[in-house]
Amino acid sequence: SDDVNDFDNCKNVVAFKHQQTGILHCYHDKRFEIEKALSSFRVAIQIDADTRIIGSLPETIEVLPGITAGHQANLVKHVEKYNPERLKPLKQIASKLDIPLDKAIYIGESLVFVSRDGGKEKEFIKQWGMIGRYFELKGIHGGEGIILGLAAAKAGLTISRSSSWDRINEVKKHLDASHEKTQKTFWDSLKRKLGYHYNFNRARVAALKDFEFYYR
Repeated sequence: SDDVNDFDNCKNVVAFKHQQTGILHCYHDKRFEIEKALSSFRVAIQIDADTRIIGSLPETIEVLPGITAGHQANLVKHVEKYNPERLKPLKQIASKLDIPLDKAIYIGESLVFVSRDGGKEKEFIKQWGMIGRYFELKGIHGGEGIILGLAAAKAGLTISRSSSWDRINEVKKHLDASHEKTQKTFWDSLKRKLGYHYNFNRARVAALKDFEFYYR
């Protein structure tokens, strides 16, 4: 959080200071919370912020090594159906990273378990950051399920589904806050625009350190 004091009265929350690194959104910043959780625990459960738990959670959760997710699909077919304009950069980065797209899986990101897996999870986090930045510099700021699938394929993480995932999914309600229209003041809009250009230029300069990967 950019303001850890917001959680002073939440005894079940461990808050850490974090500033946005994503160019437009914080979608790919989720990797930092997963990385932080895995530094202390065997399993990290990522659930979207605009989600409410409306029932009882299971007392025990079975989690396999790697990634556990419910919404899975062939990555190329998913992109062709929902985001065909992303097919070109998808193929470009798959070629750069030598990822066989015929075996890559789209991972629905609203509820995901990530477990320690002999260090593969660390490579997954690293690849998520690189691939996410590559797409952002191409003007693609959403759809992290595509990036999760590519990063998992590159890191060699197993993607599975478990009854525990199903049980948690049954008691959650996704509010789709990103589709809600909110009134913004002039200063809110100006701050967002300035933040975007600052983050974009900072990312472009940082990417020069790996010019061949990001710009060729």
